[in-house]
Amino acid sequence: MDTIASLFSFITTPVSWVIVQFHSLYGAIFGPNSGWAWGLSIVSLVVLIRICLIPLFVKQIKATRGMQALQPKMKAIQERYKNDKQRQSEEMMKLYKETGTNPLSSCLPILAQSPFFFALYHVLSAIANGKTIGVINQSLLESARQAHIFGAPLAAKFTDSSDKVAALGASLTDVRIVTAVMIVMMSLSQFYTQRQLMQKNVDLSVKTPFMQQQKMLMYIFPLIFAFMGINFPVGVLVYWLTTNVWTMGQQMYVINQNPTPGSKAQDQYLTRLLKHVSTHGELKGRGKKKIVAAIVAKGPDRNDNERKFITALTKQGMAAQPDGSVISSVEATADADAASGGVATKRQQPKRQTKAKRQTPPSKSTKK
Repeated sequence: MDTIASLFSFITTPVSWVIVQFHSLYGAIFGPNSGWAWGLSIVSLVVLIRICLIPLFVKQIKATRGMQALQPKMKAIQERYKNDKQRQSEEMMKLYKETGTNPLSSCLPILAQSPFFFALYHVLSAIANGKTIGVINQSLLESARQAHIFGAPLAAKFTDSSDKVAALGASLTDVRIVTAVMIVMMSLSQFYTQRQLMQKNVDLSVKTPFMQQQKMLMYIFPLIFAFMGINFPVGVLVYWLTTNVWTMGQQMYVINQNPTPGSKAQDQYLTRLLKHVSTHGELKGRGKKKIVAAIVAKGPDRNDNERKFITALTKQGMAAQPDGSVISSVEATADADAASGGVATKRQQPKRQTKAKRQTPPSKSTKK
């Protein structure tokens, strides 16, 4: 074990222990030396880590919603200092500080995963070099070195020499094909995840430095991972590809169920909600009612998507209520009348004159 790995043994040892536990389970099904046993152990490690990170993900979502709540103030700052970019940035930073908002909160899950990624990289590097690490003893080391995923050894890298690959019982062609495909898939999944966020779940009515940073990361991150991927062992590529797919699926769920106000995703969500109300005549689901209640509470501060939704409901003879339910306009009017005591206020009409009175000219006073 090298010096760096020994310094971080506090994380490499737990990671290796988790992999070994999953390997004992899958090994009983597929065989202890099977690539499926070791590959699924790494996938299960990712799932376990991401489940543990769900509270952090929820915190990230709340921070993102906090950023969205600041959009009107950001827009005001942009308009006020549109000719002074430096002052505009200073005011933005001041706003973040006053509200306790972190514009880089979207990076939290990646930062939290970094120690596990580092530990797995060192575990697989040790396996590739024939060294025991953590709780992986000599017998487990030999088993892991024999494991192949689609013909590529778990510990092989794209940049390995033919001799090193041959020592692991594989061909250089198989290793490079498998690693190249996995690197491309890893980069594409990273790009799609970020693109999905930028195109569907961002309020495009307000341009902020944060949005520009996210757009830049959309192109930079995939290139970084593609460049770094050629030095990753196959096992690490399995780890990173799995976590990218998890992130993509998790983000798709959030965008579909709780989109950012003012975004394209919100417009699509409210369209589906309107169709649901038209079909069933009511709104079902606590989550849906919570979103409608928030729209009702905004009043005149609703965005274009929300105003369009309320208008469409009205045209269908429906009305959204403060509790998030949707009822017919007739019921809403009846409820309002009942709340006011059951008496509807009527406009008093002027008394109608007879025909004789309308034809009689008004009397004039005579001068003396």
